[in-house]
Amino acid sequence: MEDLDIDLPNAKLAYTIIQSLLQSNEALSDLLVVMAHALDEDVTKALTMTNEWQSYLESKRNLENTKLQIEKFTNSLKQLEQHNQ
Repeated sequence: MEDLDIDLPNAKLAYTIIQSLLQSNEALSDLLVVMAHALDEDVTKALTMTNEWQSYLESKRNLENTKLQIEKFTNSLKQLEQHNQ
């Protein structure tokens, strides 16, 4: 097992925080989809040309990499739980 520099309570807290942030991000993405459907085509085109939209897309791409890191963290957390049993 890899050496982990975090104790179990703090690891569980970090996991809870991460999950909360991911759920919030997912809810925001769902809201944006609903809002986009309510806009006409011209407004949607204009919106997607903004720097804010590009930043949003970049953050979505980064989140895909983050998901892999979360899986690794989750596996480490499971190992830590097993080690402490």
